[in-house]
Amino acid sequence: MNKRITEQTVQDYIHDNLNADVHKIALAKSPFPEVTGKELANQIASRKKSFRKLPTWFNTDFIYYPPLLSVEQCSSEITAAYKAGLATGSSIIDLTGGYGVDSYYFSKKIKSVTHCEINEELSAIASYNGVLLHQKNVQFIAGDGLEFLKNTDQKFDCVYIDPARRSTSGKVFMLKDCTPDIVENLSLLLSKAKRILLKTAPLLDLSAGLKELDHVAEIHIVSVKNECKELIWVIERDFEGSPNIICSTLNATQKQFRFILGEEGSTTITGSVIPGQYLYEPDVALLKSGAFNLIAERYQLQKFHHQTQLYTSSVIHPEFPGRIFRLNEVMSAAKIKKEKNLVGNVIVRNYPDKAATLVDKYHIKPDDTAFIIFTQSNTEGKIIIKSTIIQHY
Repeated sequence: MNKRITEQTVQDYIHDNLNADVHKIALAKSPFPEVTGKELANQIASRKKSFRKLPTWFNTDFIYYPPLLSVEQCSSEITAAYKAGLATGSSIIDLTGGYGVDSYYFSKKIKSVTHCEINEELSAIASYNGVLLHQKNVQFIAGDGLEFLKNTDQKFDCVYIDPARRSTSGKVFMLKDCTPDIVENLSLLLSKAKRILLKTAPLLDLSAGLKELDHVAEIHIVSVKNECKELIWVIERDFEGSPNIICSTLNATQKQFRFILGEEGSTTITGSVIPGQYLYEPDVALLKSGAFNLIAERYQLQKFHHQTQLYTSSVIHPEFPGRIFRLNEVMSAAKIKKEKNLVGNVIVRNYPDKAATLVDKYHIKPDDTAFIIFTQSNTEGKIIIKSTIIQHY
């Protein structure tokens, strides 16, 4: 950590060059003898990345930024605040503290927070920023969090851990392939705390995770603007039984869809014969949960097709986590060929052509509120729906 970066003149330069070409700055001679062009470029790039992701950091003077990759990989403020709501008790240890975003939000709720980070420079950066952010109840430890836990007699109410993948191959990975190895050390973690909050990438298959982990009480599937950001596994020492699945959409209005694992298997629905007045497109968090029939049952919807996760109803349910469209016209593939001046954003679900292909084929112009949905129904086969969006994610 180069503390020269925190000097006023260097900070002024960083602020004044937020929109400059960082590649040129990295290669050019630095105006400051003890701060390299590469360091300046990284501070600018990381600060710019923080504008929307980490507004508290962006709007705090003299913040020191880590390498850009650390900012890209850390939690956003909106997801960190959500996780803080899952912490209980008066003490928590963050075993993989990183840049400190999660610990910052834990400190707003929990009396005592311990931040462990194996990268000494990153630990120093988090500690330095902690003073600027008034984190008086956070202890920063530069070292392996798991080793610290093994060697301390201290007990905590919660443990938070965000293991990193060791392998980049394949779309589905195992927790045992991550570091720290949560599976191998689960008994240790549960001996130190009653509750564990485990963050994983949304890539992890729910059934695969449940095969590796014991005492899973809840799985939170967290999305922001229809992008699945992370899975949070709540593990409790004394929990036995089927976990709750909580799909949380963190948009302008936070919405949740909850069910107990196994409920989906006992639910059956039939496909729609006639489309209703409204079409429902579930948020990606609901789709990740696999509760395709429960979605229909809870909101009294019908599916267009057994292989298409689009739903219809004659009633609006504004609490639905996802987009809602008003159906204006349902067309056949033959009819759309005769249409002129088609306008709308194209959505393709269970249809043989890609959206870009259909836009070119039918000369469809984009629009802010109009949508053309290419899909299938159980009774009509391929259908095209002209619609207007009335609820965004």
